[in-house]
Amino acid sequence: MDTIILSDWLAARLERGAAEPMYRQVLRLVQHAILTGQLAPGTKLPSSRTLADDLEIARNTVLRVYDQLTAEGYVLSTTGSGTYVADTRPDAAAVRPRSSPRASEPGMSREALAQQSLSTRGRRLIGRAGVAPKQWGAFMPGVPDVTEFPSRTWSRLQARLWKSANPELLTYAPGGGYRPLRRALSDYLRVARSVKCTPDQIILTTGIHQSMDLAVRLLTDVGDRAWVEEPCYWGARSVLQSTGLEIDPIPVDSEGLNPREREFGPAAPPRLAVVTPSHQYPLGMVMSLARRRTLLEYARQHGVWILEDDYDSEFRYGSRPIASLQGLDEAGRVIYVGSLGKILYPGLRIGYMVAPEHLVDTFRTGVAELYREGQLMHQAVLAEFIMDGYLTSHVRRMRALYGERRQILIDAVTSRFGNALPVMGDEAGLHFVLGLPEGADDRAMTSAAFEAGVIVRPLSAYYSQESAAQSGLLLGYACVPHERIAPAFDALARVIEKEIASAAARVV
Repeated sequence: MDTIILSDWLAARLERGAAEPMYRQVLRLVQHAILTGQLAPGTKLPSSRTLADDLEIARNTVLRVYDQLTAEGYVLSTTGSGTYVADTRPDAAAVRPRSSPRASEPGMSREALAQQSLSTRGRRLIGRAGVAPKQWGAFMPGVPDVTEFPSRTWSRLQARLWKSANPELLTYAPGGGYRPLRRALSDYLRVARSVKCTPDQIILTTGIHQSMDLAVRLLTDVGDRAWVEEPCYWGARSVLQSTGLEIDPIPVDSEGLNPREREFGPAAPPRLAVVTPSHQYPLGMVMSLARRRTLLEYARQHGVWILEDDYDSEFRYGSRPIASLQGLDEAGRVIYVGSLGKILYPGLRIGYMVAPEHLVDTFRTGVAELYREGQLMHQAVLAEFIMDGYLTSHVRRMRALYGERRQILIDAVTSRFGNALPVMGDEAGLHFVLGLPEGADDRAMTSAAFEAGVIVRPLSAYYSQESAAQSGLLLGYACVPHERIAPAFDALARVIEKEIASAAARVV
């Protein structure tokens, strides 16, 4: 393409009166012509005056385009000589044909291209992802009722802090986070969860996932083994696998994590054990004192780190909250992690970890180095919220509200199915598990329920080993208004009855 044709080519493609400014149009079109080879390397561009006259636009517009092309390396300008297209073609060595398992073929589907692009661990992570397309509604497990959050109180506290606009609250968060919040949390955890800690031991994070990720990166190496409960929270499994750990699923029974003789035997002990002792997720049992003491002693003798995920133990119905495993630890082997998301609202994204005293400085450095934490203003508001007593009163109020909704849903189950479908793990938390008959496909049931406007999670998806998986549905009740529970369960019940009938027909 020579200089005369360039003017004609541009004139034919410019959209006079379009929303896109003329400068942007000319720049985009010339860049396209260079990148596609329609303007070959070494081609001399028209002078700014000539091109402006040909296109009937202001010369300053063309000058601005040429300046931007020069700045981005598309053209080279020499005083007295003119403006020439630069040679931006890839180096021949970089594009030499060679076989590559990741080379894409023309016409590949979007899904196939995505799969081919991923690493092995990327495919494993995405293939087993548990994140749901919707995060609100009947019967989404693990989601609090955010409409009940005391937003006016929070807004008032926040406005007071913004009024002073302390510059220290608008920068990064060194030292593990806002100290007044760490002090407030340590007081709260000692009373509410029997956690033994000082403010210095608390490291503020964005939630359970980041707390786990930090602990795993600092305390384990790629290829180390990690015990996880079977079944377990999918997010914990994803974090561990994405950091290169080998997952060793340990079954749970009515007393919680149940390592058998072979796990305690001559094989090398794991580097890490991840447990939910106060309310096992997803099945809901509490780890017995005997199991707790056994796990702690095993960890002390073999140098095993224990990650205690205490995700929603504030909400118990009919009994007091169970004390933490960390409170029994005398050897400094437990890293306690928690979050305010289930108590207040998930979008808050403030979590915490309680580090053993000898690891405090290490964890502070790690969280600052890897994540460059901030959110000091939110942390300051939360500190005021806790110290003024609002957190305690909010938990007390929500425990009563969730207890009512839990009972309404249990009554709906019993009214429709009697004792045919067992309710499991309903003593605490924001969900329970509805057991299904053997052979019922809980994944198909979940999909059908979603089509009917109801969100549930399949219990089988929480198992690492398909051969061990039980069939069931996780039903969350916390974010469902009282009056919506019965009609939503009626819709779900029709799906359940249809799938159970189909399963029975397949057996016959």
